[in-house]
Amino acid sequence: MDVISLEHRLKETHTPCIWMQAEVVRRKDCTRNYNCHVCPFDRALRRVCDENARRIKPGKTLKGKHGQLVFWKDRLKKRPLSKRPCLHHMKGRINFKVCSREYRCEDCEFDQYFDDQYTVHAAVKPVDFIDVEGIKIPHGFYFHRGHTWVKVEEGSDVRIGLDDFILRILGPPDHIEAPLIGKALAQNSDEIVLNRGTNRAKVLSPVSGVVTAVNPNVRNNGSLANQDPYAEGWILRAHSETLRKDLLTLMIGSETKDFYKKEMNRLYQVIEDEAGPLAADGGQLGTDIYGNIPRIGWNRLVKLFLHT
Repeated sequence: MDVISLEHRLKETHTPCIWMQAEVVRRKDCTRNYNCHVCPFDRALRRVCDENARRIKPGKTLKGKHGQLVFWKDRLKKRPLSKRPCLHHMKGRINFKVCSREYRCEDCEFDQYFDDQYTVHAAVKPVDFIDVEGIKIPHGFYFHRGHTWVKVEEGSDVRIGLDDFILRILGPPDHIEAPLIGKALAQNSDEIVLNRGTNRAKVLSPVSGVVTAVNPNVRNNGSLANQDPYAEGWILRAHSETLRKDLLTLMIGSETKDFYKKEMNRLYQVIEDEAGPLAADGGQLGTDIYGNIPRIGWNRLVKLFLHT
């Protein structure tokens, strides 16, 4: 393959797939923000490469188009060391850096440093939102029916927070309690706690995993979650070995929009029962439903929408 033609194609592609950068496939744009573990294209190629590795015999090559496919790591390892790009460079996060570990990121000190400095402390920055009667739903996030969200980051790492809907209903919390780093979470366990005055609300975890980071800002100032629920207001990060299975039980895209429409209707019915149809900013959800209409009842809201 001609290097110049490859560079030309990479310039034409804003987010070139890792397999394309390794010259395994000719042209493919990444549509998953380099979260390969949730990419059907990546899974399909890995299956073919696994099969090729099992079938090939010493001194022989497989025939056919698929028979030429090899893992992107194996293709890159055939290059001179100076031409092997770090995976973080391939994902557009750093300038060119050589990989000297043969793509064994788990043994790489730089990868650990990068994870600490970039991933843990970088805030999620959603760009596009769906609007449902004033409620913001970011694209690319997974949602649990208990009103938590999941943003898939690197590998099997995720960031977790509370959605705009429940934070508007319960109002700004004084602080949010999260499990300590190293603590194991089970999907639907209730170890995240939102506190407002003497009121407490347990929140269901959207996925299983081990806690790898906790946001100290919301622990001390829970109102930050209301101000910026999908970025600075995140609650914790976790590493999940069952992520693919857990994500199947969550909502994304159009099903999320349908869910929030139903939740809004449930909420408006509760408000109208107590305070009439104009209690929520003339038809749009206010920023502190419980604070403005406390007679609705904290426990009632928690049971209805958090399911705890």
